[in-house]
Amino acid sequence: MEKTKRYTVIVIGGGQAGLCTGYYLAQAGISFLILDAGECIGDTWRKRWDSLRLFSYGRFNALPGLPFPASKYHFPTKDEMADYLEQYAKHFQLPVKLRSKVDALRREGKTYKIKCGEEFYEADHVVVAMSNYQYPKIPPFASELDATVVQLHSSAYENSLQLQPGPVLIVGAGNSGAEIALDVCNRHIVLLAGRDTGHVPFNIDNRNVQRFIIPIVFRLIFHRLLTTSTIIGRKVKPKVVSMGAPLIRQKPGNLLRAGIKRLPRLKGIKDGRPELENGEVLDVKNVIWCTGFHPGFSWIHFPIFKDGEPLHERGVVSNEPGLYFVGLHFLFAFSSPMIQGVGRDAKYVVEFIRRRVMMPHSAPQSRGIADTTSRPIYEPGS
Repeated sequence: MEKTKRYTVIVIGGGQAGLCTGYYLAQAGISFLILDAGECIGDTWRKRWDSLRLFSYGRFNALPGLPFPASKYHFPTKDEMADYLEQYAKHFQLPVKLRSKVDALRREGKTYKIKCGEEFYEADHVVVAMSNYQYPKIPPFASELDATVVQLHSSAYENSLQLQPGPVLIVGAGNSGAEIALDVCNRHIVLLAGRDTGHVPFNIDNRNVQRFIIPIVFRLIFHRLLTTSTIIGRKVKPKVVSMGAPLIRQKPGNLLRAGIKRLPRLKGIKDGRPELENGEVLDVKNVIWCTGFHPGFSWIHFPIFKDGEPLHERGVVSNEPGLYFVGLHFLFAFSSPMIQGVGRDAKYVVEFIRRRVMMPHSAPQSRGIADTTSRPIYEPGS
């Protein structure tokens, strides 16, 4: 068996949350390693649909310490965001171990044990730097669809060339459903099933909105007002977590003008065809499931979950000292999973770790810091 490798901190996940955490750990001089399942940094962005653009522009897409390389009001593509994350890891020489999917996280005594295939790691502290959106959530009745119907989850959708001729049913009318519906409608008849999630009352592509409204929304409302430390934030959080965010870029009028037909929610499958709540059965050739994701934390073997979500205070798990989360939906604020918000959460968690490292009696005792000169530094490419 390969010798177990030890670090003071193991960060699980090499996306924006993991890289921010690594940035602050490096500043604090703490030994750490970032484990990521992807072939390259930014893989989770590159694998999304081709036409995807971020809802935030320019300065709101920068992680701590490195400006985003774009003009002030540019909304980046998913590939531009992926390239930036790759450059970020390279710029700060963050130790990222790619192709390292974590299979299990356990604890023996005061030490955390991490299994990645045939490799094993130990750490005094573990930061799970991943979103709640890990595994596609598809209704069980999807298997009852006629075999001639092409069906994809939004995570597997790239462009309309994956679809066969004929009408397309998109299930789920949130941001992903609306964006994909508009991407598909140039080549297909599109039906969009699902409840109205609401929408922001402005056009984010308008220059005056970009100058005056978006900074207020992102900096004040999303980042400071809607937090777990405010009354309104605590009231809004359950609704946001359970129902999702309102439409950001698209509006109901945009969908209507594009010829997209809105339908009630999907009830199930009847005779191999989708059936709506009102009993209507649809004759479609393609179905795209924009029905969200499961958290995907089954590999964490601790009783810290309620309804699939980890119990924590600003990312710090109180009943499991040494375990932390960054990147979760509404971890502290509405902005927590966003590029412009994740840095604050990472900084808070790393400061918590730094104090515990400085005062080891309040946390699992460190058994030594790995030689930072021998850390596996991330190299671009696969």
